[in-house]
Amino acid sequence: MNEQTSVPNDLDSFWMPFTASRWFKANPRLIAKAKGIHYTTVDGHEVIDGTGGLWCCNAGHGVDRITKAIQDQAARLDFAHSFNQGHPIAFQAASRMVDLADGFDHVFFTNSGSEAVDTALKIALAYHQARGEGQRRILVGRAKAYHGINFGGLSVGGLGLNKGQFGTLYPSAQHMRHTDLPENRFSHGQPEHGAHLADDLQAICDAQGAHTIAAVIAEPVFGAGGVYPPPKGYLERLREICDANGILLIFDEVITGFGRLGTPFASQYFGVKPDMFTAAKGMTNATVPMGGVFTTAAVRDAFLQGPETMPDLFHGYTYSGHPLACAATIATMDVYRDEGIFENCAAMAPVWQDMLHQFDNAPGVHDVRNLGLMGAVHLEQKGAVGDAGRAAYEALWDKGLSVRPAGDSLAMSPPLTLTESEIGQIGDILASVLKP
Repeated sequence: MNEQTSVPNDLDSFWMPFTASRWFKANPRLIAKAKGIHYTTVDGHEVIDGTGGLWCCNAGHGVDRITKAIQDQAARLDFAHSFNQGHPIAFQAASRMVDLADGFDHVFFTNSGSEAVDTALKIALAYHQARGEGQRRILVGRAKAYHGINFGGLSVGGLGLNKGQFGTLYPSAQHMRHTDLPENRFSHGQPEHGAHLADDLQAICDAQGAHTIAAVIAEPVFGAGGVYPPPKGYLERLREICDANGILLIFDEVITGFGRLGTPFASQYFGVKPDMFTAAKGMTNATVPMGGVFTTAAVRDAFLQGPETMPDLFHGYTYSGHPLACAATIATMDVYRDEGIFENCAAMAPVWQDMLHQFDNAPGVHDVRNLGLMGAVHLEQKGAVGDAGRAAYEALWDKGLSVRPAGDSLAMSPPLTLTESEIGQIGDILASVLKP
């Protein structure tokens, strides 16, 4: 074995993200290679990647066309920054992005979804400042929401364990309730009940003064919080309240972007247009870190009122629009288009739904949720929160399926190349654990 395919050392030097280090070292899961929808571990164990990397390998693993584009770009121009200079491929990639997003004219490149969220929140605050409404400082999120792990995203996020170690974050954050209602259990796609919960935003307007609220951010579908599709009419009501009160609506499409629901973006699937949305993950098929904030012309043009020599926005990253990431983005968009990957997602979504809902009456299953090629099997709590989810995750891994435990929910977001036969394989492995 070479250094990349063997257990390298005592596994202590790398402080792993969101990982119980002592638990991992006792039973390490080390992946050596990937192709299509499969991982192979250092000891030769083949595992179906039921999470598409981490909601991000939408075209599957090891796509030759994307790999070659990155290699060619590295040989041509490995890096140039974008501070008062530029390189052509960043503009080409941005053009491809806005062509895919009807009604959006600009994209600000970041390096991750977390950076995209913080960028969007800063743009919202600066937008109101530029328009003479600097008193709009409140940012509104939701319980159960995940918006990355930077300070702004943590502040508007609604997963308490992610925030508990860090004390006070952005002080002017408010939260709406989540939409996890008992009457929506085992819904197929969007649940029927809960649109009224969007009125939490109106209640915040009434309590704080709508003139003090800058933006509300929402995942069109809760992802890391456990895959909760929005109730019918919920997103439409958020848009209505924002319009009536001069509030910017931001969709966090880091997970739902690039075909996860069968359309390029979830805003197109739901027919609700935000003022901005974030994206990442599937932008490069996860080959090179890349994210972005999409804005309408109305948002961006508010920043063009000062002297021509003054930066529009005092914000950016060394690697914004990195040449290798831009090359990966363009190649990924070509693959999505030429191989009909979004269309395949739409075609497979009903098959995926039927497979998941075979577990509605399985022993120990509390709920099943799905939309597009997203899904979660929510297990009944046994012991501490998360114990049932972790035990099922370990059993599924051993049988050849990787899922993402989110508390006691087993979240899944497979590559969008999935076939009906592969959905059947996933269902069989799930059944071997959930219906022993």
